Amino acid sequence: MANSKYPDIFDELKSTVRAAGLLERTPLRGSVEMAATIFSMIIVYAVVYNWNIVEALWWAPFALAFFMVIIFTRAVFISHDLLHTQYFKSKSLAFKSSYPFSAFILSNSSSWWDWKHNINHHTFCNIPQKDEDIRAMDGAFTNKDMGDKAWLRSTKYVVFWGAMFFMYPAFIAQSYSFVLSRKKYGELALMLLHWPIVWGPVFYFLPIADALRVFITLNIVLSAWLAFGFITNHLGCEVIEEEDAEGLSWMELQMRTSRSLKGGFLVHWFYGGLNTQIEHHLFPKAPRFHLLKVQKMTKDFAKKHNIEYFETTPLRAYIQINDVLKKY
Repeated sequence: MANSKYPDIFDELKSTVRAAGLLERTPLRGSVEMAATIFSMIIVYAVVYNWNIVEALWWAPFALAFFMVIIFTRAVFISHDLLHTQYFKSKSLAFKSSYPFSAFILSNSSSWWDWKHNINHHTFCNIPQKDEDIRAMDGAFTNKDMGDKAWLRSTKYVVFWGAMFFMYPAFIAQSYSFVLSRKKYGELALMLLHWPIVWGPVFYFLPIADALRVFITLNIVLSAWLAFGFITNHLGCEVIEEEDAEGLSWMELQMRTSRSLKGGFLVHWFYGGLNTQIEHHLFPKAPRFHLLKVQKMTKDFAKKHNIEYFETTPLRAYIQINDVLKKY
């Protein structure tokens, strides 16, 4: 059994955070961001419809792709926050509100993400027997090898860092596999609407070469943005076996297996609040808009009680991840 490093005093921290109003849901602010994201898609349609005005500019397809990447990343973070019921208390309303962003904009499954991320990952963070995220690369980031793929060991850097540029298509593939296996045909229908709603106008109004530039650029850049954001959360952090985790408190499990990143508003915007990963795992329903304030309170709390708080810069986080990968 793992020795407890953290006193079980989470209720003290939670009471302080709640008293500050930082656990209150933000339906208005969330709705504003949702509306802004949808309005941004309308701008995309307007640009595409009037493509003849900018068609002569060689960089126009790339500019459009980058604008769409920002929309898509916001859609990812909005869906994530909605499914954690950060905007609305009703789980049913949260699911329905997520569909325009997860299904239509991203062609991703809200059901898949809720099952994979909310139910398994948050409950069993960095427990190899339960959390499939930490089993990446044949168990390279766990305490023990979970496979014997010699080819993967010899190509680990190419496979791992190269895969960062294909995360979005991987999410789509996993989403479709999940809804088909669970026979969620209604959600599948919504996800399929992504292609005519988002890409139909692009390929109809733009020359095929420009449309392909937009499509390929978006998939590569969006994948990298999401991947380099997600991997800093837990990879390279402590991994705890299931039998040991049973003796740990909620606070200890989440703080020992999560990494937060240094940085202010811009870092918070880029990482969609996932830079405050410790706080997000301690308070998954706390709105992203409050997490920087929650982070300060958590760090002060940890210092007061002499509790280890794992925080580093984004660059240092990538170095730590690569150092773990070296040992594989």
